[in-house]
Amino acid sequence: MAEPLIDEERDATDERAAAREGAPDGATDDVTARDVAGACGVAGDSGDSGDSGECGDYDSDLNCLMATATRGHRVLLAGLLAEIDLYPGQERVMGALWDNGPQSQNCLARIVGIDVSTMTKTLQRLERSGFVSRRPDLANRRISIVDVTPRGHALRPEVDRVLAEMHRRMTEGLTAGQTEELSALLSVVRNNLCRETGAVEGPESPRLGVARAG
Repeated sequence: MAEPLIDEERDATDERAAAREGAPDGATDDVTARDVAGACGVAGDSGDSGDSGECGDYDSDLNCLMATATRGHRVLLAGLLAEIDLYPGQERVMGALWDNGPQSQNCLARIVGIDVSTMTKTLQRLERSGFVSRRPDLANRRISIVDVTPRGHALRPEVDRVLAEMHRRMTEGLTAGQTEELSALLSVVRNNLCRETGAVEGPESPRLGVARAG
């Protein structure tokens, strides 16, 4: 399994820290909104409109649109997940466990589509937060079996809520038909990029449902 295009866990850590830096309690949403504006090349509070955007004359170029949309999505998702003590990428791991039951660390990495070292760091954080537990496999004690704790199961409605909110914000202004067409087109783009970068086309992933799209 090829490594992900970005180190989601490391990027999310940096983004979440940046979003919260210097912010008083309860101000996370405002800071996240400013971060998204910065990521998308939108003028800040100073009123300085600047140029057309971070790509200048290429602001409508597909490469620029993809890059800024991806970055804006990542920052916004980090802010919403921070409210339930998760980082981007961790919701996918939890989804894989909810849907597939206890898994070895290696199997879990294959399901989610990330490398084992990234999965190790992710599970360490989830374990510290009390959402998952690890125990030795009775058949092979060198293998750790990952399972969801009661606190982790209680988190599922909150993850559903966050992903539904992400879906709502991403598709605001689009009709149901346009949203469906966008999903189909992005699937083609994803498969093209995965093929070009040597990643497995259409990687196996946890079933997150329509509300969790994106």
